[in-house]
Amino acid sequence: MTESMVRAEGVHKRFGRLEVLKGISLDVRAGEVMCLLGPSGSGKSTFLRCINHLEKIDAGRLYVDGELVGYRQAGDTLHELRDGDVCRKRAEIGMVFQRFNLFPHMTVLENVTEAPVGVKGVRRADAIARAEELLARVGLQDKLRNYPAQLSGGQQQRVAIARALAMDPKLMLFDEPTSALDPELVGDVLDAMRQLAADGMTMVVVTHEIGFAREAGDTLVFMDGGVVVESGNPRDVLANPRHERTRSFLSKVL
Repeated sequence: MTESMVRAEGVHKRFGRLEVLKGISLDVRAGEVMCLLGPSGSGKSTFLRCINHLEKIDAGRLYVDGELVGYRQAGDTLHELRDGDVCRKRAEIGMVFQRFNLFPHMTVLENVTEAPVGVKGVRRADAIARAEELLARVGLQDKLRNYPAQLSGGQQQRVAIARALAMDPKLMLFDEPTSALDPELVGDVLDAMRQLAADGMTMVVVTHEIGFAREAGDTLVFMDGGVVVESGNPRDVLANPRHERTRSFLSKVL
């Protein structure tokens, strides 16, 4: 729990004239669960997408497991990595989005085995065995032959989690994974995420699920206006926020 898995140093990101990230600096230790909380437009999802180079940062430094994200440094100069190198690095980071993004023409089992076989060259028999293990882990061992349209939203999101885990990532990113679900479906997805946390997976989670942040998070970061307003132990931040902006936000969501 001492080595840094994600380190951001003064990260800036803009879209045209709109500056979305205004110097984000934070550190996620290996094995830690960091929850990002904040209002819409605060930069949480953009920061998450920068971690795996789905968005390119405009200034600062961003490291995953000690290596620059999207770049290599030669002397004082940064050189952007080639697309193939970026994709290889991205394969080490699992990401689960608000929408499930499953392949509708593939079964659950095929969805989970496609990337390990096609991207990493895993033997199909080994990929199937691993997929069956992961789907059992998220409570879907009886849905292997189903298609996404035959599943509930919560089940589809758990398939998306298993699919990400099938690549054996060193880091998992979750972008509001329960926001598109009906309330009664949220619990099973959060249970799967809690199990991941208990197993020691390093996770960065953009969420409005305060209970999950309190129970499973090691660090809670409150963002607003593209900056980190406050961070600390989730129970401390939620019970006794230091900043008025944090207090105002929590008064509306607790």
